[in-house]
Amino acid sequence: MHSSARHLTMESPLGRLAVAAVDEGLTYVHMGVEEVEETWGPEEPTPVLEAAVDQLSAYFAGDLKEFDLPLAPVGTAFQRRVWAELAKIPYGETCSYLEVAERIGDRKAVRAVGLANGRNPIAIVVPCHRVIGANGRLTGYAGGLWRKERLLSLERGEPALFL
Repeated sequence: MHSSARHLTMESPLGRLAVAAVDEGLTYVHMGVEEVEETWGPEEPTPVLEAAVDQLSAYFAGDLKEFDLPLAPVGTAFQRRVWAELAKIPYGETCSYLEVAERIGDRKAVRAVGLANGRNPIAIVVPCHRVIGANGRLTGYAGGLWRKERLLSLERGEPALFL
């Protein structure tokens, strides 16, 4: 988490989430935060963080398909390019790492796309869970494959599988 960022935590169907933001926008959505929470200091609500919590809650309820939040992810120029491409993957759809590489204009960058995808600091809002293997298989997910599976189930309209 960026040192000047403020944060909030929230309960979700995927466990406790932490959201962090700087003045420019959201920097972080992290799952499974119980182990690092103590070092973050007190929660500090800001308009961006409150909007993020509201929108994430609506997303989990199945009422929100597109996030509308200012984003300020910290990463390399290449990572930010990949993350911007991920943000274009429509709700309920998936694509492969190769497709993302082709969309950024470098089909040879499949591995680099995979690494950037895995380092996405703004999970769910920047939908790295929508990227799957070329064979249609679910592949690695920083939040755990079970969470990726549940997010995709929610987006397919299978909320019973989500809970």
